[in-house]
Amino acid sequence: MIIDQIQEEIIDNFNMLDDDIEMSLNYLMELGEGLEPLGDELRIDDNIIKGCQSKVWLSHTFEDNKLIFFGDSNTAITKGLLSLLISVFNNRTPKEILESKLFFINETGLCRFIGTQRSNGLEAMENKFKIIALNSLKNG
Repeated sequence: MIIDQIQEEIIDNFNMLDDDIEMSLNYLMELGEGLEPLGDELRIDDNIIKGCQSKVWLSHTFEDNKLIFFGDSNTAITKGLLSLLISVFNNRTPKEILESKLFFINETGLCRFIGTQRSNGLEAMENKFKIIALNSLKNG
């Protein structure tokens, strides 16, 4: 699937929840629980995303010109948001990531549910994915 298709799938899943804030937040937390546990060796300062109120770690590998992401957070909702971003950007080329435009955040109404601080953190997370992609493009 391409990035836009994954975003459409995310939108469809949230639309099934019919704008119910509690159900949407529970679903978001469930998504976060699906992330693979991040080892202590990756919970280092270099992997912390600056600009998030919660602690958020993002690590990656670069294989066959594609980025593979791993992440975690110390809060359930933020971890769910991170898992959505990982599902969109995982196993993509740096070029695909850099050229992508995220629209699922507005289309799902997530901004209404998560508040200003988490919205800022979500933007910081998206920026970190793009920085990693840019650095991989330069170094790859």
